Order: sequence, then structure tokens, then C-alpha cells
Amino acid sequence: MCGMPQEPPVRSTSTRAHARPDASMSLLTNVMDHSLDDGYAEAAARKKAAGDRGMPRTLRARLGLAAGLVLAALVVTVGAAQARVAAPALAKEREELVDRIDRETEAADELESDVDELRNEVDARRRAALKQSGGSDRMELMGILSGATEVHGPGVKLVVDDAKDSSAGGDGDPRGTSSFSDTGRVRDRDMQRVVNGLWESGAEAVSINGQRLTALSAIRAAGDAILVDNRPLVPPYTVLALGDGKNLSTRFQNSADGLYLHALQENFGIRTAISVEDELRLPAAPSVTVRTARPSTESAQPRTEKGTS
Repeated sequence: MCGMPQEPPVRSTSTRAHARPDASMSLLTNVMDHSLDDGYAEAAARKKAAGDRGMPRTLRARLGLAAGLVLAALVVTVGAAQARVAAPALAKEREELVDRIDRETEAADELESDVDELRNEVDARRRAALKQSGGSDRMELMGILSGATEVHGPGVKLVVDDAKDSSAGGDGDPRGTSSFSDTGRVRDRDMQRVVNGLWESGAEAVSINGQRLTALSAIRAAGDAILVDNRPLVPPYTVLALGDGKNLSTRFQNSADGLYLHALQENFGIRTAISVEDELRLPAAPSVTVRTARPSTESAQPRTEKGTS
């Protein structure tokens, strides 16, 4: 008998079925035996037995509930109607405003075209009159130096732009004392130094973003915008200067104003790029005002010193 193999014990379920559950399992057994639906059914049955349907039982309460629902529906309806009525009116006002802006823009363009035609006519008559008197060459030179005529020729192209992260700047920065909050922004005084540096380096004509500068031009700031003769400019600022391109570029970069621009690039991230161009074209100044004039009795050449404030 000792050599016979023993059968593995068989687990019986009969004794487990008759075993009493532990007391700690009563809550779980109750949850499993009675679902939540039964609880809701019992609550509904009790309400039904008590006659409570969830609605007001008196006529006055029912009338109050109905009045409240009607008032709420009326408010929603009136709001929707007002929104529907106001939307077309606002859209119409916006369209009228856009149309008015377009009309005024077209009128301004037409006036500007008329001004250009009149300016060209005046220039043609002036040249004809000077040609008869023999002073056309000197008058042409005066027109170029004063900015009254369009010019073209070799020169340099200088592009000045704000820093990529123009909001970056350290505390206590000396550039933070002006109205500009960002130290990486190009400012009016920066452009003043650039233009004056180009004049001093031998430029014969200068323009910024197509705006021709004269000896009376002013570069100022209005908020965060730079104004040239009261006309706002948008970065990047493209400065064109006529002259001996290579020598003009070298003299400007070695001048105090050129080194100042280089310092702005190194310290504040302001982006600059200068290149020598074989052919540049600068427009005439929008308006040239003669403040004082008298007949000249001297044969000396006109002065060419310029400055921008």
C-alpha cells in the first residue's frame, strides 16, 4: 500500500455553499442583491402612494409656475429678436464705413496723382525758362541737392530692422529711458544718426522707405512709430543713399555714426545690412518749401552740407 500513488485531494464545493458569510461581507452582499433601480422604484412607489407627482397641488401654485415659464420664454424670445435686428444694422454700418474708407482712399490717390502731374508740369516749365536764360545746369544741380527732382545713380542700400525679440531688454538699460519700452526697437534718434552719418560720409541724396529727405526733413517719434516729415514709417527701414557706392559705404561704416549702428547691433540685436548698388532711384520730395530767396550775385557753388534733426 505504501507503493501505490496517492490521488490528489479533490476540492468540494458542497461545504462552501453551506458556509455562513463573514459579517464584514454583509454590505457587499446587500449591494449585489439590491441594485439602485430597486431603490428608485421604491421611492417612486412611495411618492405615488402619497399622491405627490412633483407638481404644485394648488391652483395658485400652478398658475405661478406657468407665469414663470411664460416670462422666461418671453425674455429669451425678445433677446433673440433684438440680436437678429441688431446684427444687420451693425453689418450695414460696417459696410458703409468700409465703403467710405475706400472712397476717401481713392480720392486721396487721385489728389496725389494730380499733385505729381502739376509738379512735373512746373518742373518742365522751370527747365524751359532756365534753358532760355542759360542757367539750366545750375538749377538742375540745385533741384538735386534740394530734393525737388527725382535722381538715380550708384550708391549704398542700408536696411535697419528691429531685433527679432524686440521685447528683450535688461533692467537699468540706458535705452529704456525714452518712451519706447523695448530696447530692441529702432528709434527716431537712431535713424537721425544714420541719416546724418550718410550725409557726412558724402551722400548726395537720401531716402527712407521711399520718402526723400531734404535739408529741412525731420525724423521724430510718435508713440512707437517713427515719422519722417510727419509720415509714419514701418520697419524694416530701407535707407538709400546716392554717391560713390564703395567709398560711401567704407566711410560710413568707419564713421562715429556707423560705429554707433554697429554697437546697436552688437548690444541690442538690431539687425542691419549694407550693400553697394550700381543703380538706385530716389523719388522727389513730396513738397519743397522755399523759406527765403534772393538773387545771387556770387559765382560760388552752392553749399552741400546737410543735416537731419
